Amino acid sequence: MAESAASQQAQPVRESFGSRLAAAMLDRGPLCVGIDPHPQLLADWGLNDDVAGLERFSLTVVEAVASLAAAVKPQVALYERHGSAGMAVLERVLAASAEAGVLSIADAKRGDIGSTMAAYADAWLRDGSSLAADSVTLSPYLGFESLRPALDLAAQYGRGVFVLALTSNPEGKSVQHVGGEQSVARRIVSAAAAENQRYEGVLGSVGLVVGATIGSALTDLDIELGPVRGAILAPGLGAQGATPADLRATFADAYPQVLATSSRGILAAGPSAAALRDAAEETLAGLRS
Repeated sequence: MAESAASQQAQPVRESFGSRLAAAMLDRGPLCVGIDPHPQLLADWGLNDDVAGLERFSLTVVEAVASLAAAVKPQVALYERHGSAGMAVLERVLAASAEAGVLSIADAKRGDIGSTMAAYADAWLRDGSSLAADSVTLSPYLGFESLRPALDLAAQYGRGVFVLALTSNPEGKSVQHVGGEQSVARRIVSAAAAENQRYEGVLGSVGLVVGATIGSALTDLDIELGPVRGAILAPGLGAQGATPADLRATFADAYPQVLATSSRGILAAGPSAAALRDAAEETLAGLRS
Protein backbone atom coordinates (compact mmCIF):
# COMPACT_ATOMS: atom_id res chain seq x y z
CA MET A 1 0.00 0.00 0.00
CA ALA A 2 2.80 2.40 0.93
CA GLU A 3 4.66 1.58 -2.30
CA SER A 4 1.50 2.21 -4.34
CA ALA A 5 0.91 5.55 -2.64
CA ALA A 6 4.52 6.58 -3.22
CA SER A 7 4.23 5.61 -6.89
CA GLN A 8 1.12 7.74 -7.28
CA GLN A 9 2.80 10.69 -5.61
CA ALA A 10 5.76 10.38 -8.00
CA GLN A 11 3.60 10.82 -11.10
CA PRO A 12 4.25 14.19 -12.80
CA VAL A 13 1.61 16.88 -12.54
CA ARG A 14 0.00 17.41 -15.94
CA GLU A 15 -0.06 20.89 -17.41
CA SER A 16 -3.67 21.90 -17.91
CA PHE A 17 -5.17 22.41 -21.36
CA GLY A 18 -6.03 26.00 -20.46
CA SER A 19 -2.40 26.71 -19.64
CA ARG A 20 -1.19 25.11 -22.87
CA LEU A 21 -3.76 26.99 -24.94
CA ALA A 22 -2.92 30.32 -23.31
CA ALA A 23 0.76 29.77 -24.16
CA ALA A 24 -0.07 28.84 -27.76
CA MET A 25 -2.28 31.92 -28.21
CA LEU A 26 0.43 34.15 -26.77
CA ASP A 27 3.13 32.60 -28.96
CA ARG A 28 1.24 32.20 -32.25
CA GLY A 29 -1.86 34.35 -32.00
CA PRO A 30 -5.57 33.66 -31.42
CA LEU A 31 -6.34 31.63 -34.57
CA CYS A 32 -8.06 28.26 -34.76
CA VAL A 33 -8.28 26.74 -38.24
CA GLY A 34 -11.31 24.55 -38.80
CA ILE A 35 -10.70 21.40 -40.79
CA ASP A 36 -14.03 20.98 -42.58
CA PRO A 37 -13.77 18.52 -45.49
CA HIS A 38 -17.14 19.37 -47.04
CA PRO A 39 -17.86 17.59 -50.33
CA GLN A 40 -17.80 20.91 -52.21
CA LEU A 41 -14.43 21.87 -50.75
CA LEU A 42 -13.03 18.47 -51.70
CA ALA A 43 -14.28 19.05 -55.25
CA ASP A 44 -12.82 22.56 -55.31
CA TRP A 45 -9.46 21.04 -54.38
CA GLY A 46 -9.77 18.50 -57.21
CA LEU A 47 -10.25 15.64 -54.75
CA ASN A 48 -12.80 12.85 -54.74
CA ASP A 49 -15.41 12.70 -52.00
CA ASP A 50 -13.93 9.52 -50.58
CA VAL A 51 -11.56 8.41 -47.84
CA ALA A 52 -8.45 9.11 -49.90
CA GLY A 53 -9.63 12.64 -50.65
CA LEU A 54 -10.61 13.15 -47.03
CA GLU A 55 -7.16 12.16 -45.79
CA ARG A 56 -5.22 14.20 -48.32
CA PHE A 57 -7.33 17.29 -47.62
CA SER A 58 -7.05 17.00 -43.85
CA LEU A 59 -3.35 16.24 -43.59
CA THR A 60 -2.54 19.03 -46.05
CA VAL A 61 -4.31 21.51 -43.79
CA VAL A 62 -2.46 20.29 -40.71
CA GLU A 63 0.90 20.48 -42.50
CA ALA A 64 0.16 23.98 -43.81
CA VAL A 65 -1.09 25.70 -40.63
CA ALA A 66 0.40 23.75 -37.72
CA SER A 67 3.15 26.29 -37.13
CA LEU A 68 0.76 29.27 -37.37
CA ALA A 69 -2.45 28.33 -35.58
CA ALA A 70 -2.94 27.95 -31.85
CA ALA A 71 -5.32 25.08 -32.62
CA VAL A 72 -6.97 23.11 -35.38
CA LYS A 73 -10.59 21.97 -35.20
CA PRO A 74 -11.62 18.96 -37.29
CA GLN A 75 -15.38 18.74 -37.76
CA VAL A 76 -16.18 15.20 -36.63
CA ALA A 77 -19.42 14.84 -38.62
CA LEU A 78 -17.54 15.20 -41.90
CA TYR A 79 -15.43 12.18 -40.98
CA GLU A 80 -18.36 10.15 -39.62
CA ARG A 81 -20.14 10.40 -42.96
CA HIS A 82 -17.39 8.18 -44.40
CA GLY A 83 -18.01 5.48 -41.78
CA SER A 84 -15.29 3.62 -39.92
CA ALA A 85 -12.68 4.44 -42.58
CA GLY A 86 -13.46 8.13 -42.14
CA MET A 87 -13.05 7.90 -38.39
CA ALA A 88 -9.71 6.17 -38.95
CA VAL A 89 -8.68 9.23 -40.98
CA LEU A 90 -9.72 11.43 -38.07
CA GLU A 91 -7.51 9.38 -35.77
CA ARG A 92 -4.59 10.03 -38.11
CA VAL A 93 -5.41 13.75 -38.25
CA LEU A 94 -5.40 13.99 -34.45
CA ALA A 95 -2.10 12.08 -34.28
CA ALA A 96 -0.56 14.29 -36.98
CA SER A 97 -1.67 17.42 -35.12
CA ALA A 98 -0.03 16.22 -31.93
CA GLU A 99 3.16 15.32 -33.79
CA ALA A 100 3.21 18.77 -35.44
CA GLY A 101 2.78 20.50 -32.09
CA VAL A 102 -0.60 22.15 -32.68
CA LEU A 103 -3.48 21.71 -30.25
CA SER A 104 -6.56 19.87 -31.48
CA ILE A 105 -10.23 20.53 -30.81
CA ALA A 106 -12.50 17.67 -31.84
CA ASP A 107 -15.71 19.39 -32.90
CA ALA A 108 -18.01 16.56 -31.85
CA LYS A 109 -20.62 18.46 -29.80
CA ARG A 110 -21.24 15.44 -27.57
CA GLY A 111 -23.75 15.53 -24.74
CA ASP A 112 -25.71 12.85 -22.89
CA ILE A 113 -26.30 11.49 -19.41
CA GLY A 114 -24.78 8.94 -17.09
CA SER A 115 -22.79 6.07 -18.53
CA THR A 116 -23.29 7.30 -22.09
CA MET A 117 -21.65 10.63 -21.32
CA ALA A 118 -18.89 8.76 -19.54
CA ALA A 119 -18.34 6.72 -22.71
CA TYR A 120 -18.13 9.86 -24.85
CA ALA A 121 -15.62 11.31 -22.40
CA ASP A 122 -13.60 8.10 -22.50
CA ALA A 123 -13.47 8.21 -26.31
CA TRP A 124 -12.39 11.83 -26.70
CA LEU A 125 -10.43 12.64 -23.55
CA ARG A 126 -8.77 9.52 -22.11
CA ASP A 127 -5.09 8.82 -22.57
CA GLY A 128 -4.69 5.82 -24.84
CA SER A 129 -7.91 6.38 -26.80
CA SER A 130 -7.25 6.55 -30.54
CA LEU A 131 -9.69 9.47 -30.73
CA ALA A 132 -8.21 11.43 -27.82
CA ALA A 133 -7.93 15.11 -28.74
CA ASP A 134 -6.53 17.98 -26.70
CA SER A 135 -10.12 19.15 -26.27
CA VAL A 136 -13.65 18.43 -27.43
CA THR A 137 -16.82 20.46 -27.94
CA LEU A 138 -19.78 19.55 -25.74
CA SER A 139 -23.52 20.25 -25.75
CA PRO A 140 -24.94 21.08 -22.29
CA TYR A 141 -28.63 20.98 -23.13
CA LEU A 142 -29.35 17.97 -20.94
CA GLY A 143 -28.10 20.13 -18.07
CA PHE A 144 -24.57 21.40 -17.53
CA GLU A 145 -23.95 18.87 -14.77
CA SER A 146 -24.67 16.03 -17.22
CA LEU A 147 -21.22 16.86 -18.63
CA ARG A 148 -19.54 15.94 -15.34
CA PRO A 149 -17.77 12.79 -16.67
CA ALA A 150 -16.10 14.85 -19.40
CA LEU A 151 -15.29 17.77 -17.10
CA ASP A 152 -13.57 15.49 -14.61
CA LEU A 153 -11.76 13.34 -17.17
CA ALA A 154 -10.47 16.45 -18.94
CA ALA A 155 -9.06 17.71 -15.66
CA GLN A 156 -7.51 14.33 -14.91
CA TYR A 157 -5.71 14.05 -18.25
CA GLY A 158 -4.77 17.67 -18.85
CA ARG A 159 -7.32 18.09 -21.62
CA GLY A 160 -10.08 20.61 -22.16
CA VAL A 161 -13.68 21.11 -23.23
CA PHE A 162 -15.58 23.82 -25.07
CA VAL A 163 -19.23 24.04 -24.02
CA LEU A 164 -21.86 25.44 -26.38
CA ALA A 165 -23.17 28.69 -24.90
CA LEU A 166 -24.34 31.16 -27.56
CA THR A 167 -24.39 29.86 -31.11
CA SER A 168 -25.06 32.07 -34.10
CA ASN A 169 -27.61 29.84 -35.86
CA PRO A 170 -31.11 31.41 -35.75
CA GLU A 171 -32.63 28.32 -34.09
CA GLY A 172 -30.28 28.62 -31.12
CA LYS A 173 -32.18 31.58 -29.72
CA SER A 174 -35.24 29.40 -29.04
CA VAL A 175 -33.26 27.61 -26.31
CA GLN A 176 -30.23 29.70 -25.42
CA HIS A 177 -31.99 33.08 -25.03
CA VAL A 178 -34.92 31.79 -22.99
CA GLY A 179 -35.15 33.41 -19.56
CA GLY A 180 -34.02 36.93 -20.35
CA GLU A 181 -31.57 38.11 -17.68
CA GLN A 182 -31.53 34.56 -16.31
CA SER A 183 -31.23 32.97 -19.73
CA VAL A 184 -30.10 29.44 -20.40
CA ALA A 185 -26.94 30.84 -22.00
CA ARG A 186 -26.14 32.94 -18.94
CA ARG A 187 -26.52 29.92 -16.67
CA ILE A 188 -24.14 27.92 -18.86
CA VAL A 189 -21.60 30.74 -18.73
CA SER A 190 -21.92 30.92 -14.93
CA ALA A 191 -21.48 27.15 -14.61
CA ALA A 192 -18.34 27.26 -16.74
CA ALA A 193 -16.92 30.06 -14.60
CA ALA A 194 -17.53 28.02 -11.46
CA GLU A 195 -15.89 24.96 -13.03
CA ASN A 196 -12.78 26.94 -13.93
CA GLN A 197 -12.16 27.73 -10.28
CA ARG A 198 -10.39 24.36 -10.06
CA TYR A 199 -7.70 25.66 -12.44
CA GLU A 200 -4.84 28.05 -11.86
CA GLY A 201 -3.31 30.31 -14.48
CA VAL A 202 -4.66 32.74 -17.04
CA LEU A 203 -7.15 30.33 -18.60
CA GLY A 204 -9.06 27.43 -17.14
CA SER A 205 -9.68 24.33 -19.24
CA VAL A 206 -13.43 24.85 -19.62
CA GLY A 207 -13.98 27.07 -22.62
CA LEU A 208 -17.17 28.25 -24.27
CA VAL A 209 -18.42 28.23 -27.84
CA VAL A 210 -19.81 31.67 -28.66
CA GLY A 211 -20.51 32.48 -32.29
CA ALA A 212 -18.60 35.34 -33.87
CA THR A 213 -21.81 36.55 -35.53
CA ILE A 214 -24.08 36.77 -32.46
CA GLY A 215 -24.23 40.56 -32.66
CA SER A 216 -25.55 42.21 -29.50
CA ALA A 217 -26.63 38.99 -27.75
CA LEU A 218 -24.09 39.29 -24.93
CA THR A 219 -25.33 42.79 -24.10
CA ASP A 220 -28.98 41.87 -24.58
CA LEU A 221 -28.66 38.95 -22.16
CA ASP A 222 -26.36 40.80 -19.73
CA ILE A 223 -23.62 38.17 -20.06
CA GLU A 224 -20.02 38.87 -19.08
CA LEU A 225 -17.44 36.46 -20.44
CA GLY A 226 -14.35 37.81 -18.71
CA PRO A 227 -15.10 36.19 -15.33
CA VAL A 228 -15.36 32.77 -17.00
CA ARG A 229 -11.56 32.74 -17.28
CA GLY A 230 -11.82 30.28 -20.12
CA ALA A 231 -11.12 30.49 -23.83
CA ILE A 232 -13.95 31.58 -26.10
CA LEU A 233 -14.07 29.51 -29.26
CA ALA A 234 -15.67 31.87 -31.77
CA PRO A 235 -16.59 30.23 -35.09
CA GLY A 236 -17.75 32.43 -37.93
CA LEU A 237 -14.68 34.42 -38.92
CA GLY A 238 -14.30 34.84 -42.67
CA ALA A 239 -16.75 33.00 -44.91
CA GLN A 240 -19.60 33.25 -42.39
CA GLY A 241 -19.26 37.02 -42.39
CA ALA A 242 -17.49 38.04 -39.18
CA THR A 243 -14.42 40.28 -39.37
CA PRO A 244 -11.72 40.89 -36.75
CA ALA A 245 -13.37 44.25 -36.08
CA ASP A 246 -16.67 42.46 -35.42
CA LEU A 247 -14.94 40.18 -32.93
CA ARG A 248 -13.49 43.14 -31.03
CA ALA A 249 -16.88 44.85 -30.93
CA THR A 250 -18.80 41.71 -29.93
CA PHE A 251 -16.44 40.47 -27.22
CA ALA A 252 -15.10 43.83 -26.00
CA ASP A 253 -13.07 43.34 -22.79
CA ALA A 254 -13.14 39.55 -23.26
CA TYR A 255 -11.42 39.76 -26.67
CA PRO A 256 -8.06 38.52 -25.25
CA GLN A 257 -9.81 35.23 -24.43
CA VAL A 258 -11.16 34.76 -27.95
CA LEU A 259 -9.87 31.89 -30.10
CA ALA A 260 -11.20 32.97 -33.49
CA THR A 261 -12.11 30.16 -35.84
CA SER A 262 -11.88 30.37 -39.60
CA SER A 263 -12.68 27.35 -41.74
CA ARG A 264 -13.82 28.01 -45.31
CA GLY A 265 -12.19 31.44 -45.33
CA ILE A 266 -8.79 29.73 -45.16
CA LEU A 267 -9.58 26.34 -46.69
CA ALA A 268 -10.82 27.95 -49.91
CA ALA A 269 -7.20 28.93 -50.63
CA GLY A 270 -6.21 25.28 -51.09
CA PRO A 271 -5.06 22.84 -52.32
CA SER A 272 -1.68 24.57 -52.27
CA ALA A 273 -0.10 24.37 -48.81
CA ALA A 274 1.69 27.65 -49.47
CA ALA A 275 -1.60 29.36 -50.33
CA LEU A 276 -3.20 27.95 -47.17
CA ARG A 277 -0.33 29.34 -45.10
CA ASP A 278 -0.70 32.73 -46.77
CA ALA A 279 -4.42 32.77 -45.98
CA ALA A 280 -3.76 31.81 -42.37
CA GLU A 281 -1.09 34.50 -42.03
CA GLU A 282 -3.41 37.14 -43.50
CA THR A 283 -6.15 36.13 -41.06
CA LEU A 284 -3.73 36.28 -38.14
CA ALA A 285 -2.56 39.74 -39.16
CA GLY A 286 -6.15 40.96 -39.01
CA LEU A 287 -6.67 39.47 -35.57
CA ARG A 288 -3.50 41.08 -34.23
CA SER A 289 -3.94 44.55 -35.72
